[in-house]
Amino acid sequence: MAAGTLTRRNLLAAGVVTVSAALLGCSSSSATDTGDGESREFDFTEATPPGQLIPTAARRAAPSFTSEYLDGAAFDSASLAGDVVVINFWGSWCAPCRIEIPEFQLVYTDVADAGVHFLGVDVKDQRQLAQSFVDDVGATYPSLFDPRGEVALAFRGFPTNVVPTTILLDRSGRVAGTYIAAISQEELRAALDQLLAEDG
Repeated sequence: MAAGTLTRRNLLAAGVVTVSAALLGCSSSSATDTGDGESREFDFTEATPPGQLIPTAARRAAPSFTSEYLDGAAFDSASLAGDVVVINFWGSWCAPCRIEIPEFQLVYTDVADAGVHFLGVDVKDQRQLAQSFVDDVGATYPSLFDPRGEVALAFRGFPTNVVPTTILLDRSGRVAGTYIAAISQEELRAALDQLLAEDG
């Protein structure tokens, strides 16, 4: 009996170690240290609560990246400089995206002239299916075609296998929010109102 109890305790202890290691693996990052003690790349630790933002002192610079739009035109993230940015990772195969993107479109219509840039990133998809999806849900803001997830990989530590996910950037190009799973237009508006109210 004592031996059985000891064995169960050993198994439980091993399980705790395994779970802890897995959690650490999910939150770890290979962000680069520039020598001044501050990471200059995105450092994912945990999802931001809906409608809230990462404190400004804890934000890190988003990476630079290139890609192409759904129509094949070239894209460079340098074009986002100076704006508040909403980056939404989606796929035509993603059921929650079909609900979320029309809500994002409503917000986009209201804030596009206020210095907010919306950018969809279509992942693990086919171009024709992605374009049909965009047409069906009525999204007029641009989306990148990224079937291999290269944009997501540019964000070191970003959980690339979670769709939908939304990343918000402040005017200084820093990651200000990471929302894992669909968020409502009310939650998105609340976060954008906070970012637009910042001095930058």
